[in-house]
Amino acid sequence: MTTDVLLERRGPLGLVTLNRPKALNALDLGMIRALHPALEAWAKEPEVKAVVIRGAGGRAFCAGGDVRAVAASLGSPVPEGQEPLSRAFFREEYRLNQLIHHYPKPYVALVDGICMGGGLGLSVHGSHRVVTERLVLAMPETAIGLFPDVGGGWFLPRFPGEAGTWLGLTGARCNAAEAMWLGFGTQHVTHDRLEVVVDALAAADWSAGPARDVATRVLEGFTTEPGPAPLKEHRDVINRCFAKDSVEEILAALGAEGTPWAEEMRATLGRMSPSSLKLTLRQLRRCRGLPYDEVVDVEYRLSQHTTALPDFREGIRAVLVDKDNRPRWNPPTLAEVREADVEACFAPVRP
Repeated sequence: MTTDVLLERRGPLGLVTLNRPKALNALDLGMIRALHPALEAWAKEPEVKAVVIRGAGGRAFCAGGDVRAVAASLGSPVPEGQEPLSRAFFREEYRLNQLIHHYPKPYVALVDGICMGGGLGLSVHGSHRVVTERLVLAMPETAIGLFPDVGGGWFLPRFPGEAGTWLGLTGARCNAAEAMWLGFGTQHVTHDRLEVVVDALAAADWSAGPARDVATRVLEGFTTEPGPAPLKEHRDVINRCFAKDSVEEILAALGAEGTPWAEEMRATLGRMSPSSLKLTLRQLRRCRGLPYDEVVDVEYRLSQHTTALPDFREGIRAVLVDKDNRPRWNPPTLAEVREADVEACFAPVRP
């Protein structure tokens, strides 16, 4: 049993602590395999009224999936009787996200500090997402040759207007107020009150109504105003520019705006993997309106195809290994990304 996930019962609560602080609680396969059966067991135990999940170390809730390990495994011999990590990791991560999405009890994520990529998969699908003033929220996958997965095709289109398209393409970072405006956060509570929140949930009268209502009432008792959301100032530009159906049109629309913020977004997009940008836009458009479980199937296909492409390993090298932030994308420009190659990433894969 891994010590990277701490599991405990605190009265009527099942309490999860992601305990990999040196890695910003990045989610690896061992953690997934510890979490899934625990959540399944708690879902069936009548004495467990709610689940709370948090991160250890004070810096991050969860900085994402451990894609560095996935990239390192590519091309290495697979031990007999095992399957490649690139297959097992994404399949089991997505199944964990599905379990959370359909969880029958209150699932309260205390999202304090960094929450990126797979961290959203562990939080956004639950019933309650408590964010603090220290939140840094992002889906940065286009910078590493991937796409916004863990259900990004389902939840990003549900953010206001085209904010989800903007977030998924640019990998931009959002604060707590912006996360509340987007609809990611359900309550804002200051960092120094989180332990008291856990105690209050443990002491709650869970017979006083439906469990989700009880959890909401307890959390609302600690809620504070997060302040203004700077992102709202740009929503009209986001909606105008990111409603386009090609990345080239989005770039042209941003150029026509002529503002410093629009130019900053153009520059940001220019640093991302051209293949990932085109793939992500198609993912978000194709998945818009699909039931979540169908989105999971689409994203598993995408995970298997994209991790086999050169941009994934190059993005991991540039951002997470060498950290020179100078990726050499292949193909290097949007114009060189072939339509057939983008479409091929949506093709079925071996289970």
